[in-house]
Amino acid sequence: MALFDRLKDQAKNLQQQAQGGRGTTTGGAGHGGSHGGSRGGSRAQLVGVLKTQLGSLKTELKSGAYRDASMAMCALVAAADGHVDAAEIQQMESLILGNDVLQNFPPEQLRTRFHKHVDQLTRNFPQGKAEALQEIAKAAKKPTEARAVIQTGIVIAGADGHFSQAEQSILREACATLNLQPAEFQL
Repeated sequence: MALFDRLKDQAKNLQQQAQGGRGTTTGGAGHGGSHGGSRGGSRAQLVGVLKTQLGSLKTELKSGAYRDASMAMCALVAAADGHVDAAEIQQMESLILGNDVLQNFPPEQLRTRFHKHVDQLTRNFPQGKAEALQEIAKAAKKPTEARAVIQTGIVIAGADGHFSQAEQSILREACATLNLQPAEFQL
Protein backbone atom coordinates (compact mmCIF):
# COMPACT_ATOMS: atom_id res chain seq x y z
CA MET A 1 0.00 0.00 0.00
CA ALA A 2 1.47 3.39 -0.93
CA LEU A 3 2.40 5.93 1.72
CA PHE A 4 -0.48 8.29 1.03
CA ASP A 5 -3.00 5.46 0.98
CA ARG A 6 -1.77 4.33 4.40
CA LEU A 7 -1.87 7.90 5.71
CA LYS A 8 -5.39 8.32 4.37
CA ASP A 9 -6.52 5.13 6.12
CA GLN A 10 -4.81 6.21 9.34
CA ALA A 11 -6.47 9.63 9.15
CA LYS A 12 -9.88 8.01 8.73
CA ASN A 13 -9.24 5.85 11.81
CA LEU A 14 -8.15 8.89 13.83
CA GLN A 15 -11.20 10.82 12.69
CA GLN A 16 -13.50 7.98 13.74
CA GLN A 17 -11.84 7.86 17.14
CA ALA A 18 -12.13 11.63 17.55
CA GLN A 19 -15.84 11.42 16.79
CA GLY A 20 -16.44 8.31 18.89
CA GLY A 21 -14.53 9.10 22.03
CA ARG A 22 -11.56 10.92 23.50
CA GLY A 23 -8.42 9.60 25.06
CA THR A 24 -7.73 6.72 22.70
CA THR A 25 -4.74 6.42 20.46
CA THR A 26 -3.96 4.35 17.48
CA GLY A 27 -1.05 2.08 17.01
CA GLY A 28 -0.10 2.11 13.27
CA ALA A 29 2.40 -0.66 13.97
CA GLY A 30 0.51 -3.09 11.76
CA HIS A 31 1.40 -1.20 8.59
CA GLY A 32 4.69 -1.89 6.87
CA GLY A 33 6.01 -0.99 3.50
CA SER A 34 8.14 1.58 1.83
CA HIS A 35 8.02 5.33 1.95
CA GLY A 36 7.70 5.50 -1.80
CA GLY A 37 5.67 7.90 -3.85
CA SER A 38 1.99 7.73 -4.60
CA ARG A 39 -0.54 8.72 -7.19
CA GLY A 40 -1.71 12.32 -7.18
CA GLY A 41 -5.29 11.23 -6.39
CA SER A 42 -4.12 9.57 -3.19
CA ARG A 43 -2.33 12.76 -2.14
CA ALA A 44 -5.42 14.83 -2.76
CA GLN A 45 -7.55 12.31 -0.88
CA LEU A 46 -5.14 12.34 2.06
CA VAL A 47 -5.11 16.12 2.28
CA GLY A 48 -8.91 16.16 2.06
CA VAL A 49 -9.31 13.56 4.80
CA LEU A 50 -6.89 15.33 7.12
CA LYS A 51 -8.57 18.69 6.49
CA THR A 52 -11.92 17.11 7.35
CA GLN A 53 -10.47 15.50 10.45
CA LEU A 54 -8.91 18.74 11.62
CA GLY A 55 -12.16 20.56 10.87
CA SER A 56 -14.03 18.17 13.16
CA LEU A 57 -11.66 19.20 15.96
CA LYS A 58 -11.83 22.93 15.20
CA THR A 59 -13.57 23.84 18.44
CA GLU A 60 -10.85 22.05 20.44
CA LEU A 61 -7.94 23.64 18.60
CA LYS A 62 -8.09 27.19 19.91
CA SER A 63 -5.11 27.34 22.24
CA GLY A 64 -2.07 29.51 21.79
CA ALA A 65 0.12 26.40 22.03
CA TYR A 66 -1.59 24.85 18.99
CA ARG A 67 -1.41 28.13 17.04
CA ASP A 68 2.28 28.66 17.79
CA ALA A 69 3.27 25.03 17.22
CA SER A 70 1.37 24.94 13.93
CA MET A 71 3.12 28.08 12.67
CA ALA A 72 6.49 26.61 13.65
CA MET A 73 5.51 23.39 11.84
CA CYS A 74 4.48 25.30 8.71
CA ALA A 75 7.77 27.20 8.69
CA LEU A 76 9.74 23.96 9.08
CA VAL A 77 7.84 22.35 6.21
CA ALA A 78 8.46 25.40 4.03
CA ALA A 79 12.19 25.32 4.85
CA ALA A 80 12.59 21.53 4.93
CA ASP A 81 15.02 21.59 2.02
CA GLY A 82 17.19 24.17 3.78
CA HIS A 83 15.95 27.32 2.05
CA VAL A 84 12.78 29.30 1.49
CA ASP A 85 12.13 31.67 -1.39
CA ALA A 86 9.56 34.46 -1.63
CA ALA A 87 7.18 32.37 -3.75
CA GLU A 88 7.20 29.55 -1.17
CA ILE A 89 6.52 32.01 1.63
CA GLN A 90 3.58 33.51 -0.27
CA GLN A 91 2.17 30.07 -1.11
CA MET A 92 2.56 28.88 2.49
CA GLU A 93 0.92 32.03 3.82
CA SER A 94 -2.06 31.46 1.49
CA LEU A 95 -2.37 27.88 2.69
CA ILE A 96 -2.21 28.97 6.32
CA LEU A 97 -4.79 31.73 5.96
CA GLY A 98 -7.08 29.44 3.96
CA ASN A 99 -6.91 26.62 6.51
CA ASP A 100 -10.30 26.22 8.21
CA VAL A 101 -8.90 25.35 11.65
CA LEU A 102 -6.28 28.10 11.62
CA GLN A 103 -9.09 30.58 10.98
CA ASN A 104 -9.68 30.28 14.74
CA PHE A 105 -6.87 32.82 15.03
CA PRO A 106 -6.44 36.38 13.74
CA PRO A 107 -4.52 36.33 10.45
CA GLU A 108 -1.92 38.82 11.69
CA GLN A 109 -1.04 36.54 14.64
CA LEU A 110 -0.49 33.67 12.21
CA ARG A 111 1.58 35.78 9.81
CA THR A 112 3.75 37.19 12.60
CA ARG A 113 4.53 33.79 14.09
CA PHE A 114 5.10 32.12 10.72
CA HIS A 115 7.43 34.88 9.52
CA LYS A 116 9.33 34.86 12.82
CA HIS A 117 10.19 31.19 12.30
CA VAL A 118 10.93 31.58 8.59
CA ASP A 119 13.30 34.47 9.36
CA GLN A 120 15.09 32.38 12.00
CA LEU A 121 15.35 29.39 9.66
CA THR A 122 16.67 31.61 6.86
CA ARG A 123 19.31 33.28 9.03
CA ASN A 124 20.59 30.13 10.73
CA PHE A 125 18.79 26.93 9.77
CA PRO A 126 20.08 24.67 12.60
CA GLN A 127 19.31 27.25 15.28
CA GLY A 128 15.95 28.18 13.71
CA LYS A 129 15.03 24.51 13.49
CA ALA A 130 15.88 23.98 17.16
CA GLU A 131 13.76 26.99 18.15
CA ALA A 132 10.84 25.83 15.98
CA LEU A 133 11.00 22.34 17.52
CA GLN A 134 10.97 23.93 21.01
CA GLU A 135 7.80 25.79 20.02
CA ILE A 136 6.28 22.57 18.67
CA ALA A 137 7.13 20.76 21.93
CA LYS A 138 4.74 23.04 23.82
CA ALA A 139 1.80 21.25 22.16
CA ALA A 140 2.86 17.90 23.66
CA LYS A 141 0.82 18.53 26.82
CA LYS A 142 -2.43 17.87 24.94
CA PRO A 143 -2.40 14.75 22.71
CA THR A 144 -5.21 16.06 20.48
CA GLU A 145 -3.26 19.24 19.78
CA ALA A 146 0.02 17.36 19.31
CA ARG A 147 -1.54 15.11 16.68
CA ALA A 148 -3.25 18.10 15.04
CA VAL A 149 0.13 19.85 14.67
CA ILE A 150 1.50 16.83 12.78
CA GLN A 151 -1.68 16.57 10.70
CA THR A 152 -1.45 20.27 9.88
CA GLY A 153 2.14 19.73 8.78
CA ILE A 154 1.10 16.82 6.56
CA VAL A 155 -1.72 18.85 5.01
CA ILE A 156 0.62 21.76 4.32
CA ALA A 157 3.39 19.50 3.00
CA GLY A 158 1.00 17.65 0.68
CA ALA A 159 -0.83 20.71 -0.58
CA ASP A 160 1.60 21.23 -3.45
CA GLY A 161 1.13 17.66 -4.66
CA HIS A 162 4.67 16.68 -3.67
CA PHE A 163 5.58 15.17 -0.30
CA SER A 164 9.38 15.26 -0.29
CA GLN A 165 11.75 13.15 1.78
CA ALA A 166 12.95 16.35 3.49
CA GLU A 167 9.36 17.18 4.51
CA GLN A 168 8.82 13.64 5.78
CA SER A 169 12.04 13.88 7.78
CA ILE A 170 10.97 17.17 9.39
CA LEU A 171 7.59 15.65 10.27
CA ARG A 172 9.31 12.62 11.85
CA GLU A 173 11.44 14.97 13.96
CA ALA A 174 8.33 16.86 15.03
CA CYS A 175 6.71 13.55 16.00
CA ALA A 176 9.70 12.75 18.22
CA THR A 177 9.49 16.21 19.77
CA LEU A 178 5.80 15.62 20.55
CA ASN A 179 6.40 12.09 21.88
CA LEU A 180 4.36 10.62 19.03
CA GLN A 181 5.31 7.61 16.97
CA PRO A 182 5.94 8.52 13.32
CA ALA A 183 4.39 5.15 12.39
CA GLU A 184 1.06 6.50 13.68
CA PHE A 185 1.16 8.84 10.71
CA GLN A 186 2.96 6.36 8.43
CA LEU A 187 6.06 8.56 8.30
